[in-house]
Amino acid sequence: MEESDLFAVRKAKFEELCQKGQNPFRANCRQTHTNKQVLSLFETAEKEGNTCEVAVAGRIIAFRLMGKASFLKLLDQTGTLQIYVSNNEENGIGAEAYNTFKTYDIGDFVGVEGDVFRTKTSEITVRARKVTSVSKSFRSLPDKFHGLNNPDTIYRQRYLDLIVNPESRERFFKRAAIIKGIREFLWARDFVEVETPMLQSVAGGAAARPFVTHMNALDCDFYLRISLELYLKRMLVGGYDRVFEIGRNFRNEGLSRRHNPEFTMLEVYQAYSDYRGMMTLVRELMRYLCEKVIHKTTLKSYTGETIELSGTWAEKTYAECILEAVKDDRWFERSKEEKLWACQKLEIEVNPELEDFEVTNNVFEKCVAPKLLQPTFVTQLPRELCPLAKLNEKDERLLDVFELYINGQEIAPAYSEQNDPFVQRRMFEAQAGEEVQKIDQDFLTALEYGMPPAGGMGIGIDRLCILLTEADNIRDTLLYPTLK
Repeated sequence: MEESDLFAVRKAKFEELCQKGQNPFRANCRQTHTNKQVLSLFETAEKEGNTCEVAVAGRIIAFRLMGKASFLKLLDQTGTLQIYVSNNEENGIGAEAYNTFKTYDIGDFVGVEGDVFRTKTSEITVRARKVTSVSKSFRSLPDKFHGLNNPDTIYRQRYLDLIVNPESRERFFKRAAIIKGIREFLWARDFVEVETPMLQSVAGGAAARPFVTHMNALDCDFYLRISLELYLKRMLVGGYDRVFEIGRNFRNEGLSRRHNPEFTMLEVYQAYSDYRGMMTLVRELMRYLCEKVIHKTTLKSYTGETIELSGTWAEKTYAECILEAVKDDRWFERSKEEKLWACQKLEIEVNPELEDFEVTNNVFEKCVAPKLLQPTFVTQLPRELCPLAKLNEKDERLLDVFELYINGQEIAPAYSEQNDPFVQRRMFEAQAGEEVQKIDQDFLTALEYGMPPAGGMGIGIDRLCILLTEADNIRDTLLYPTLK
């Protein structure tokens, strides 16, 4: 039967119920227990020799009609529960109500009241004494035996994915638990959660193309933020020693397996610390999430390789990584032209218009990063790559930073934060070139009032969830990814 025909059949059932004075769309529904609670309640009651009466509600996802009695599977937020419905006048819902019940469809929401028992096959089941239609489904759900496999439908109609694919439901519950765990971890260490503007007059804190919008009330353009950083550092100036924010960032750039234009970031700043302090913090955070949320330390990458989060994490300098990849001890002494020629031999596509340091960074992104499956801190990056970090005291060509790579992707960059307003201004100006209007002058003014030494770190929540939920790509960790 065509979907349009099924819709018409269900609509006719709806109209018939309305003519009988039954409202298939209730304002509310009595619910004393979730499905999961029923299972736990009965286990306890059974041991103690007690009975239990419950009222549950959810969506019908399976229906087995057997003449005078039927079984159905009811799905709520916590999982599925079997329901037994019969036309028995004493122990069921009665003949008249049963005839109405038989007109219900898979996908309908119902409320069920009754007692709990265990079937001959040992399945915990609610024996219905009352079944009430509370919301009608006019469209048929995907075949429960084949699930929902089309990626386009999964991402565009996530609600269907959540109904029929238990692994997707579990992944998003786990994502919520990961974010909750991060908050618990940081609050327990005296970090304060704050909120900073998403609409900003200067898109600062990162080198990225912003989304632009016009504010009618002020008749000027604003930018959706590309980073949380500069406003959180203002909090350090204002006397907050430990702050964090979990919030949305927006970058008007490409989409890929690991990039979405709208993404969630954690940024955390701790006064009187540095990038080494952030190393300790991120290791402890990951240990906490492994213990409290995902309950394991060994994970699988999307390619099936094993990732181990326990034990010692590797640490390498940026230069060591590059020299390993290019197998040329004199790489950093060579001209840009020589590096471009070497990239051709390595079959690395590089835009010849790039700056010298950008050519090298292309080598890192294409030859080094994808191979860093096990936790690895990459340290001492070139100063050109980040204008917001402290320069290394021994070599001002380098920065006191790390980038944590796991699963072949950057999970967390961290800095010893630059708090010298004069150095910060020079580094901003060098990055901005002629576009001085892109410099956040108010942030520089704030630094002139004094900011304590600090360590700062960002963690991409979506990428962290790819890792911890063993997802294939970023779209699998976003309820509603950006689609054309």
